[in-house]
Amino acid sequence: MKEKETEEKKKAARKRLAEMNLLDDFLFGTMVSYPEIREQFVKELLRIIFGRNFKNLSVTAQKVLYGADTDLHGARLDVCLEPEVEEGDGEDVTVYDIEPDQTEGNADRKALPRRIRFYHGKLAARSLESGVDYDKLRNVVIIMIVPYDPFGLGRMVYTIKNHCVEEPDMSYEDGAGTLFLYTKGTKGVPSEALRQLLHYMEATTYENAVNEDLRKLHKMVVKVKKDPEVTVRYMITYLREMERLNKATKKAMEAGMEAGMEAGMEAGMEAGRAAGELYQLVSLVCRKRKRQKSLEEIVEDLEEEISVIEPIYRAAEKFAPEYDQDMVFEQIREDSKQERS
Repeated sequence: MKEKETEEKKKAARKRLAEMNLLDDFLFGTMVSYPEIREQFVKELLRIIFGRNFKNLSVTAQKVLYGADTDLHGARLDVCLEPEVEEGDGEDVTVYDIEPDQTEGNADRKALPRRIRFYHGKLAARSLESGVDYDKLRNVVIIMIVPYDPFGLGRMVYTIKNHCVEEPDMSYEDGAGTLFLYTKGTKGVPSEALRQLLHYMEATTYENAVNEDLRKLHKMVVKVKKDPEVTVRYMITYLREMERLNKATKKAMEAGMEAGMEAGMEAGMEAGRAAGELYQLVSLVCRKRKRQKSLEEIVEDLEEEISVIEPIYRAAEKFAPEYDQDMVFEQIREDSKQERS
């Protein structure tokens, strides 16, 4: 029976990988870290987005920039592209960071500008060594690719740069820029190639590879998805997550049943279900804290009362920055026992 369940889970994992689009963290991260194609893949993306060729790029996938102190936030960048430009060749040195993002809660959208500001700060800080003049600071361009409208104005491309409020036409170049690319946007006059690319990234199928460039990208995607090592890696990740979640949920339900047994079997079953639901809620809160969400944002995302979320939020803070949901759940149970006693 167990072998059958495992095989069904493997089948489900293979299906999920086969259907995965390029906005998914796992697939995009795998594409930009796959040795044989990563530079070609990224150069093709940038060429379509900016309409020009990129020759010298050093691709670093899943780059983590830690805070200067353990109490400060770090940033995980999906793909950091650093041009290999020699000094004195007349070209500006620009770091590109590509961030596909599928989360679309209202709180996520509201937090985007500050999230981008944080990323810019981390990238800028690491690109200038101590004692080096500020004119050597690298340009930074962050590219967010999202299937939701980040600002509600229907544009496919939102280009963000700093400017003077009193004199909007005054030149002010600080080397920082951000592109928000909305896959379903209709306003503006982006290139047809960009429109087709964004649609393909959201719905990554052969049918949507409607031009020669996208067919090249699709061949790379198929190559990665069919790689046995990639398949095994995803299946292991998927199975571990399912097993851990199932064990933790079962444990939570058993604990709830035990706690409610004195009131009878039916009450014990109800308590078990409640414990399972609580564990799922703890899991969601912990995931959102890992993404640096505030209490108010989590409440809004989950559409729960603050009185329900706040105890979980406070318990989770004791286990930052890992936010281990099992430990948080046990902490909440312990706190509940102390309150009852």
